[in-house]
Amino acid sequence: MSNLTLSLSALTLSHFRSHKVARISVDARPVAIHGPNGAGKTNILEAVSLLSPGRGLRRSSADDMTRRPEAVGWKISAVLHSLQHVHEVETWSENGAARQVRIDDKAAAQTALGRIARVLWLIPSMDRLWIEGAEGRRRFLDRMTLSFVPDHAQVSLEYEKAMRERNRLLKDMVRDPHWYSALETRMAETGAAIHANRLHALDELAQAQGDASTAFPAADLVLEPGELGMPDGADGLRAALTDNRARDLGAGRTLIGPHRADLFGIYAAKGVPAKDCSTGEQKALLVSLILANARALAREFGAPPLLLLDEVGAHLDTDRRAALYDEISTLGAQAWMTGTGPELFDTMGTRAQYLHVSDVDGASVVARP
Repeated sequence: MSNLTLSLSALTLSHFRSHKVARISVDARPVAIHGPNGAGKTNILEAVSLLSPGRGLRRSSADDMTRRPEAVGWKISAVLHSLQHVHEVETWSENGAARQVRIDDKAAAQTALGRIARVLWLIPSMDRLWIEGAEGRRRFLDRMTLSFVPDHAQVSLEYEKAMRERNRLLKDMVRDPHWYSALETRMAETGAAIHANRLHALDELAQAQGDASTAFPAADLVLEPGELGMPDGADGLRAALTDNRARDLGAGRTLIGPHRADLFGIYAAKGVPAKDCSTGEQKALLVSLILANARALAREFGAPPLLLLDEVGAHLDTDRRAALYDEISTLGAQAWMTGTGPELFDTMGTRAQYLHVSDVDGASVVARP
């Protein structure tokens, strides 16, 4: 267990989702949140997820997060203990505009959140990861990659912007190479960085799985580059984009690059593709990867990340649930966990702190039992 921590001691939600006002004070232990369905438990986890770059665990627009009908915006404030520092963090949105961030009373870019905090999550919609389309698996991989490389989000945004502009030229059947040169150079530079970042994350995960003794099955992960492959380095990708331009014109979109990659998972002990495993095995593999990611971050960042585990206990048997709580405690992570009843957290005992969320007159109320 790391001697340094990454944890929240205070969290305030204002007009966020079902919460008109919620003020939560906690210590560094795991937080077990229970209450009936629809009371607003997941909304608390979503608020914590917005202390990292991106759109949060639901990938919702800023406007969708606003409590209706009385509010035109929302705000989240937190006191974040990161290694040996304490930060005051605020993020908010008004009138559906892109969310803003302030750290220690100074305006900051979202990417700055990734330098002071690491946040991982596992939510029920991710249970279909291995059987859904490749986009979901790329997003899963990129979230893990972002936890190791805070600048990964910005590089990805720059790549997507250049690709959108290139695709617009392709759809308009523009053939003049001068229109493509600068865009393809930018795509090559950022695309190669994305690929290298992803491989770094997979190496970290493989090492973390190999070094640990865990009750959860290990997953071998392979990054499949797509039908046309992934050339080596920026120069290779730039040449491939140029050479493939005629085919891309026919398709009306870019057919080579990191946006075509897929993540292939294998249940290591059985040698069975994750997509062919049982629902319970697929869930166990996801838990294993989140824990491996957390262990790797504890080593690389210096403290285990904030873990957001939505309804995770309801989908594990009693033994696996107890094993998960043991591993969280050993790791020393502040895990924010939800469940319909406190009995789902029985084996945590005093290792956790407990919050009860209820719906009173249409507003979520958070209280200690």
